[in-house]
Amino acid sequence: MADEEPEVFEITDFTTASEWERFIARIEELIHEWKLTSPVSLSPLKKGEYSSGTWEDTTDTLKFADFPFTIVRHCLKQAPNGPDTEEGATAMVEGDENAIPQPLQDILSMENDFPSRAHCLSRWYGIRDFVVISPGATSEAVTSETRINILMSSIAIAVNNTGCQVPVFIQGHQKWRRLYYGLCEFPGVRTSFDMVHLKRIPPQYNHLSGLLDVFKGKLASPISPPPPVTVSVRFTYVLQDWTQYAWPQAPPDIESVTEDEIGCTDFETLPFGACEDPVSELHLSTTWPNLSEEMIVDNDTYTDLDPLQAPQWSVRVQMSEDVLCLLGDYLDEFIAVCYRKESTDQLLGRHTFQEEEKDNADVSKALQRLTEPTVSYNLPSISNVMTSASSKMKMKAEDAPIPEPLLNKLLQFLFPDSVNEDKTEQTSTIGSSKSETSDVTKDLGRQLKSAPVDSLTHKLAICCCILNHSGGGLRALAHLWQEFVLEMRYRWENDYYIIGLEKGSPNLGTSLLHQKLQMLNCCIDRKKTRSALGLEVKHTSISDNIEELGKQVKSSVQDTKGKNLEKDTGKDAAKEKEGEDDDDDDDDEFYECQESMSQVSLAKKTSVADSSDSASLLGEDCDNEEAISLASDLSGSTDVRYEDSVTLQPEGRLRPCGELKLLRRDEILYIPVTQEPAPMTEDMLAEHAEVLANLGSSVEGTHLRARMQSACLLSDMEAFKAANPGCILEDFVRWYSPRDYIEEEDADQDSQGEKKGQLSQRMQIPGNMWVEVWHNAKPVPVRRQKRLFDDTKEAEKVLHFLASLKPGQLALHLMPMLIHGAIIKLQENNDSSIPSLNTLLQQIQTKSSKVTRAPDQDVKKYEDLLNQLRLAELVIARGRSLRNKFQWETEDKAHQGHIEEFASKLLEQPEVEVSGGARGPAGAIIHKLFAEAQKSANMMVNGMPVSPEDNIKNGSDFPKPAGREYILRTVVPRPAPYSRPSAQRMFCVLLRDEFRLAGAFSSDTTFT
Repeated sequence: MADEEPEVFEITDFTTASEWERFIARIEELIHEWKLTSPVSLSPLKKGEYSSGTWEDTTDTLKFADFPFTIVRHCLKQAPNGPDTEEGATAMVEGDENAIPQPLQDILSMENDFPSRAHCLSRWYGIRDFVVISPGATSEAVTSETRINILMSSIAIAVNNTGCQVPVFIQGHQKWRRLYYGLCEFPGVRTSFDMVHLKRIPPQYNHLSGLLDVFKGKLASPISPPPPVTVSVRFTYVLQDWTQYAWPQAPPDIESVTEDEIGCTDFETLPFGACEDPVSELHLSTTWPNLSEEMIVDNDTYTDLDPLQAPQWSVRVQMSEDVLCLLGDYLDEFIAVCYRKESTDQLLGRHTFQEEEKDNADVSKALQRLTEPTVSYNLPSISNVMTSASSKMKMKAEDAPIPEPLLNKLLQFLFPDSVNEDKTEQTSTIGSSKSETSDVTKDLGRQLKSAPVDSLTHKLAICCCILNHSGGGLRALAHLWQEFVLEMRYRWENDYYIIGLEKGSPNLGTSLLHQKLQMLNCCIDRKKTRSALGLEVKHTSISDNIEELGKQVKSSVQDTKGKNLEKDTGKDAAKEKEGEDDDDDDDDEFYECQESMSQVSLAKKTSVADSSDSASLLGEDCDNEEAISLASDLSGSTDVRYEDSVTLQPEGRLRPCGELKLLRRDEILYIPVTQEPAPMTEDMLAEHAEVLANLGSSVEGTHLRARMQSACLLSDMEAFKAANPGCILEDFVRWYSPRDYIEEEDADQDSQGEKKGQLSQRMQIPGNMWVEVWHNAKPVPVRRQKRLFDDTKEAEKVLHFLASLKPGQLALHLMPMLIHGAIIKLQENNDSSIPSLNTLLQQIQTKSSKVTRAPDQDVKKYEDLLNQLRLAELVIARGRSLRNKFQWETEDKAHQGHIEEFASKLLEQPEVEVSGGARGPAGAIIHKLFAEAQKSANMMVNGMPVSPEDNIKNGSDFPKPAGREYILRTVVPRPAPYSRPSAQRMFCVLLRDEFRLAGAFSSDTTFT
């Protein structure tokens, strides 16, 4: 019983749709969705509309069982007000049997016979609207004839069910063969689209006469004689040998600094241009349109198709792929450095740079090296050119990445003042050595956040880029940067200005590296200014007494620190030693007090301000509350005001403030000598803003924030009080902020001749910071005030910043200047006759401004920008190559202008018509190019230049055509003599390794 199987009853439901029916239904659904069921009469095609017009593609997917297909509709977009729009479209008149369907009109149209840019089906059949069904991207090709027939049957059913009058194609066999089969149904007419593709040309069909036999045999015209066939012919000739074209780059100069580098002779400018010809081929197409088959003869023995006699010439150029352009290549290699993480020590060796003393490892002790130690230099440095800073290089000369002669030239290029022994004369030219620049360059400098073109930073960027490419790579870049940092320290320690930087505070509109160098220059300038104010003058007796007082304070501080030495950490001990060693640097920390005995009486008790000055003799480490307290104890009192020790004699006056007088004293109001604001770079401003923000919104934090922001105000108030004894806050406001002092209208003048007034409302608010600062301010002239800007500390910060930069970080800091230099190079070589180039350059400038001004410099964004720079350089190189090829010595300016316009169009358009054909100015040059190439190919001796007007053998100056195209058209009734005449067309392509026939054959379905 177990072995018996139960009977199974199967019921087949024939009402369920099969996979084939679902496939057909999906096609019909898309036809309705795309509104292809209603026939539309469109406007006649214009000449060249297939090439210049816009094509719209609509894509969707469908499946036959598990086999995916992609269906795409290709349609030419007409003008907005054309008859093909929804408002202008007119449905075909029902019952008008003589109306020719739109696809058949396109088949017979001769306005777009050989479009330069269109879909292959549009080129072969001349249609403007069609649908293509092809296997999906991951599907196999449909190679079986059975499957192709099933697909064709499906299309026929869907088209007839929907009434679609748009041609529908399917793609069969391998995709590279581009084999399509299609059909189109009209009322009473059916058009079949068939195709033949072979790898070799059959000998009997290698000319027009054989192709006509194929066409007529396919038609099998039932009437006699058959109607004539209209023929359009195009032959294409390819020019690859540019015999008279010069090399795009000059040969390398072995005597230059860069020796055998192509396109680069020095370190001052970036190289530019292509290293090879960017134009590889020139395709000349000669066309004979709309000829009757009886007018021409083309067989295996003779042809009438002479290119010099062709009525239409058109040219297209084939550009070389992956052309090496110098500017893009140099920038590519430099931007790759931005990804490198190695430090200078790792690149040049850990022991290459050593400190001269163990204590010098701390940057804060850099000022202890007041004299240069005697060292030997095995590696070439700036000492070969000028008196060097304390170099720390311990590398053999033969191991140096940069040879000594090259290093000297680089340093002389970056620091041209190094060749002058008297550098003091160079300081007068700081900021005034800028070369004349064009308005375009100046405008570009304002857009980008880089550096001026002739600045040291800009020259350093270009020099590093060329050195990285042609001078030794990353190790050479690290070597040069180390020498650059040593030179910066040398100039700071010896009070030499940095040449190539504009005067004044750091320009926040420039790159951070340029701001740092400007900051260092500001420190040098402040240091020299203090020296010029009399720091070298011998101290008076008051100075000696203050120094003696300072020694007492110092001794007390040392005793106090000695007691706590055992509790302090090693770092605190190092600071104590630093405080001891800083005795000799008193004058570098504060302004020198140069009061005479008549101005200050030492018999009076020293005030807290004097105690601060005494503590300043101990250096910054002693400038704290402990030092001030000790100084006050030594002086004998802590509550004595500054006015008790200093007479009311004014100090630090600059000039009178107009005719203003003090409100409470009959004296002129003087503008005091004030300290200049502390210069700051953008990172210092960000750090300062962050510190202020971190103070919070508490009362204590708000008060501390206000005090930090009022340091400059306090200095100005103290200077004002010293210059104007007996002044009040209202006097200061009248000079410092006149809008905050409101004079009473129609008020009488006081005894000093001043109108009465009062402070503004914001100045009278309780707890106003100005009032508080005014009460705390003492009459201290500028020369006795503590510096708002500590040039020594800020210079050491800059030097530490420069020394800590890795080559990769340096490369990123230099990128804005390199982009700036690259854009200038593009502008210098700009071809205004190329509209697309001007647009591209404008886009590059806009994007460069955004990238260089971004808060965080991103290498990826620079790479995207570099792609646009490479494209612009390639376009310029292509334009230059075409202009050189189409040079023609003529005195006719009209012809010359025509040739230049023709060369520019070749870059913008896929195909350019040659005006006048072979007899036009451009045609004559093209003919000459082919003739020269033929002479070279045939090993002929070059003679006199060939003139196109001379006796020239027909066809002897041109090679065999690389491609031949024929379009055969006619209107003939099929399949019976009484059938409706319909359009017939066959497109033929004959290439060296391809033979293709694409035919559109129509037949009458009513009268068969």
